[in-house]
Amino acid sequence: MKLGRIAVPTPDGEQIRLVAAQPEHGRVIDLARAYALTLQRKAADPDRARALALAVLPGSLAAGIGGGAIFLDAAHDALAAADDASYGIDEVSWRAAVDSPVIRDGLTFEQHIQNFHRTVAKAQPARSIYDRPGYFKATTAMSYGHNQELPYPDFTEALDWELEIGYVVGKSGSDLTPDTAMEHLFGITVFNDFSARDIQGAEMAIGMGPQKCKDFGYGIGPWVTTMDEIDSIEGLRGQVRVNGKVLSETKVEDFVYTPAELLAYVSISDRLQPGDLIGSGTMGFGAGVEIGTFLQPGDVIELELEGVGTLRTPISAERHTAPWWPEPRTYPHDEWVA
Repeated sequence: MKLGRIAVPTPDGEQIRLVAAQPEHGRVIDLARAYALTLQRKAADPDRARALALAVLPGSLAAGIGGGAIFLDAAHDALAAADDASYGIDEVSWRAAVDSPVIRDGLTFEQHIQNFHRTVAKAQPARSIYDRPGYFKATTAMSYGHNQELPYPDFTEALDWELEIGYVVGKSGSDLTPDTAMEHLFGITVFNDFSARDIQGAEMAIGMGPQKCKDFGYGIGPWVTTMDEIDSIEGLRGQVRVNGKVLSETKVEDFVYTPAELLAYVSISDRLQPGDLIGSGTMGFGAGVEIGTFLQPGDVIELELEGVGTLRTPISAERHTAPWWPEPRTYPHDEWVA
């Protein structure tokens, strides 16, 4: 099943609805609405049917996933009323496919590691990359769905994309092993870890991980494909298009650490939660920095992943200007003696 989130206008403002996407039929099904109809056909009172449907199939995918098997059972049952609760797939307003409690982003593909260090770092990759599957934690506040416009931040001249697999957690767990970790994976999505490359180096030198170079935007979508539809993550193909032009082709291969190892490592002395998103790290040639190009205002970036679909993000034609930016302070350590 392909599960996504759309925004529906109501008299009380925007409401988020969970949908099942059927791109082969050009439609999405409002799952709560459809499930309420199936309950009414079993003699449920309309008001109680709607209340029950929204409880089991809420607008929060993370909350729905947390409901366990009853959630997916209800989603499948709802498809019996699909014809009476559907919208055209091109007519809806998408939001981030999953409202994750925590977003983490890894670094697991050898080809991207080589490309990045040759073109940007101009140094050998750190040995620690091969000692453990590293990752950073990202904001959940700036997640964008399919066709949502990304504001172009005025603090960068090197806006980049990153084609990644988003691993969406299905059930909680701590201290997992690679042998059990994949049992906790609900599905996968396209994850675009946007990057401001020209400020990334300065921020990383602080030693506290990425900040503004990452947290202005994460693309998630267009939907989450459940794992029963994915024969194997390894071998899936990807494609990057900007303004309709194919810029690169890529493939899921050359893992330094597998998805199972990444999930297991994240869980050590920590807890995976339903709906958490863990980025795979960029697939080889899945970023503009690897091929010498960046996004410009007004561009449209499309990231396609086999088995999932295409995440399309228009970039704003005007730059987003923040009302304040810090002034550099005088560096006081030129005469530093260790």
